[in-house]
Amino acid sequence: MIRRLSILAAAALAATCLAGVPALADGPEQIPNGTFDTTAEPWWHTGNLMFELDGGRLCADVPGGTVNPWDAIIGINDIPLVKDETYAFGFFASARPGKVVKALVQLPVDPYTQYLAANPELSVSGNTYAYTFTSPVDLPNGQVAFQLGGSAEPWRFCLDDVSLKGGAEPEVYAPDTGPRVRVNQVAYLPKGPKNATLVTEATEALPWRLKDAHGAIVAEGRTTPRGVDGSSGQNVHTIDFSAYRTAGEGYTLSADGETSRPFDIGGGAYRKLKLDALKFYYTQRSGIAIDDKLRPGYGRPAGHAGVSPNQGDTAVPCRPGVCDYTLDVSGGWYDAGDHGKYVVNGGISVAQLMGEFERTKNAPIAASVGGLDIPESGDAVPDILDEARWEQEFLLKMQRPDGMVHHKIHDENWTGLPLLPHLDPQKRELHPVSTAATLNLAATAAQAARVFAPYDAAFAARNLSAAKKAWAAAQAHPGILASPSDGVGGGTYDDPDVSDEFYWAAAELYITTGEKEFRDFVLASPHHTADIWGERGFDWGHTAQLGRLDLATVPNDLPGRADVRRSVVAGAEKYLATQNAHPYGVPYDPPTYDWGSNALVLNNMIVIAAAYDITGDLKYRDGVLRGVDYLLGRNALNQSYVTGYGEVASKNQHSRWYAHSLNADLPNPPPGTLAGGPNSGVQDPVAQAKLKGCKPQFCYIDDIESWSTNELTINWNAPLAWITAFVADQGDGAPPAPPSCKVDYTIHGSWPQGFTTQVTIKNTGAGAIDGWSLKWSFLGGQTIAHEWNAVVSQSGATVTAANESHNRKIRPGQSVTFGFNGVAAPGANPVPDLFTLNGAACA
Repeated sequence: MIRRLSILAAAALAATCLAGVPALADGPEQIPNGTFDTTAEPWWHTGNLMFELDGGRLCADVPGGTVNPWDAIIGINDIPLVKDETYAFGFFASARPGKVVKALVQLPVDPYTQYLAANPELSVSGNTYAYTFTSPVDLPNGQVAFQLGGSAEPWRFCLDDVSLKGGAEPEVYAPDTGPRVRVNQVAYLPKGPKNATLVTEATEALPWRLKDAHGAIVAEGRTTPRGVDGSSGQNVHTIDFSAYRTAGEGYTLSADGETSRPFDIGGGAYRKLKLDALKFYYTQRSGIAIDDKLRPGYGRPAGHAGVSPNQGDTAVPCRPGVCDYTLDVSGGWYDAGDHGKYVVNGGISVAQLMGEFERTKNAPIAASVGGLDIPESGDAVPDILDEARWEQEFLLKMQRPDGMVHHKIHDENWTGLPLLPHLDPQKRELHPVSTAATLNLAATAAQAARVFAPYDAAFAARNLSAAKKAWAAAQAHPGILASPSDGVGGGTYDDPDVSDEFYWAAAELYITTGEKEFRDFVLASPHHTADIWGERGFDWGHTAQLGRLDLATVPNDLPGRADVRRSVVAGAEKYLATQNAHPYGVPYDPPTYDWGSNALVLNNMIVIAAAYDITGDLKYRDGVLRGVDYLLGRNALNQSYVTGYGEVASKNQHSRWYAHSLNADLPNPPPGTLAGGPNSGVQDPVAQAKLKGCKPQFCYIDDIESWSTNELTINWNAPLAWITAFVADQGDGAPPAPPSCKVDYTIHGSWPQGFTTQVTIKNTGAGAIDGWSLKWSFLGGQTIAHEWNAVVSQSGATVTAANESHNRKIRPGQSVTFGFNGVAAPGANPVPDLFTLNGAACA
């Protein structure tokens, strides 16, 4: 993710692009010789091109094998621009075969600030292209340039009728928001909440009708006026059709003369989406070839594997003056739409993937995550952990022998779009160590030590050693902060306050080890009792929430843990109140929307979901279900922000290799990819030109060049995967049956190599239990060695104890008892939080 403005766009305003005839302009022609009747002068070209006049057009044969767009350029210099003047820029161009090129009006020297940046898709027969832009500067020597590089094959480019005139009318960008009835375009659960938003000028309640795929009216009612929504500036009503519970496809909702986009009622889409959201990570992998058989259409050679022309990540030096060594930092996930890899962004991402797995051990109705179709599929490890390991291995490689961790690794300079990772020719550089990065490793490695313990004890031990070493190094060097000026070639990810990272790391180390040092640090931290549930949510720079959530939901013996759990519920109450007051049902409503707002919405929903896991109160579950609606279409723009889901969905997220809009040979992002979403800062040129003055929900555009509103990142897809897995776990939305059992799990004794436990199951229901199977999960690598009065099996950390013939039946009010000897594993061994009997949770 781009954290600071690229030098190419620091002061830029891009064009508002329109196909067809240029906007009317009455100023003088700025382009000398834009018709090429007898000569190409004063146009110029790079050394790998030659001009040819062909039928009154300027043509050039572009060689194949170029990497970057600027590797082949045709241009003209000394074009004057006047500050605040609006210009009409137009031209005719063709390509044989068809290609996407870059058309620029820019500063002719470094930093090549672009005042117009367009990406026309040229055809063989040719088309006329027209754009307008407003110059932010007075410039006597502007440049018009056509960047033609980046094609593996040779091709022919022709140009004619180039025109640039002032005096044009500024184009006003108006997004196509479609019908005024805004719904979740994917699916509502049959027995869950179903809400929609109507945009209307009416102030009184209006009738609404729900129709099935055949057009039959199946439900109707009246809207609830909500007044003007501050996040969109729209007058809106809400519609609640929760009472209709019949599953089906192709429903539509009508009100005020408008009919919504179609949607389903059913849970199947979420079972697919939770997998697609996780499958995103395989195609983000660095250092490994992406197998087209596993991801049809997304196969590519290994990126940054040390194969020419790529500099590779197998022996990366530091930036000049930072260190005198190289490190093998191959592997991991590319952070976003560029080729950088960042520890603090990777940290929260891998933590949330491992957290999604831990929820399957510690929450009711949480199904394990498999079926990701990755190279490791079929081994004994759950697929979600195999994918998480790919990133965690990279994070371990970023650690120095003294325990400190390098903040990031990326190219020496920014690269252009599109550019596949294996074609990136730039020098790779390690950036300085930071306390924040070191604490991120301490936290994720501590978490990895417990989740991987049942599957790979050696890897778990390696992580625990790295976590403790990182913790000690961070304590010795608590103030090494990433520089806010270190933003050339990659984002800065600077963070002036790392006290929250200290709290998160201590929490994870305590949960895993149970050691007094980490317990005492957690209890003494001001973050432990502070209200950390801000309206803007949490992210890579605000990580105390990760520690608080895990202390609340992962079994541990922290003194006062009940208060920790209550604090999470209090945070959920705050977000529910925000959601209930919001006419679009969003648990996020600051006066301005942040960069990556969609991920912040999702992280607030994770807090709400955790409250449901803690309390079982359906209002929290329903809050999550309503929050998903916003991301999948019930928003001011009437579009889904997840690629491949919804009739109108994001598909042009900012990426160098999912760049179909720039190169037809490349794909759009894979299904299940989340766009960053509305960002009131509108820092990129496209957003600045088209969205200036936007209301928060309208500060988004599905354009590959809009990196401030439409980027994809690993830390945005992580909460999407977590939340969609939660939704998929709810089945058809029916509330779970109340508990009819109570379990008493008592550890009677422990020693370095083992422990003894007695378990009592009491039937608290009205009917007899005839045959029982009790499940729970250990925290880490503990195993069963010998049992009595039950038949016990174990898979990973999950244990299943079933009845023997003599204790099969448990009558109401009665109990059965069994026990076992366990083999200890390094670290803590708390009493599990969750027991399920015959698939239902016990009290």
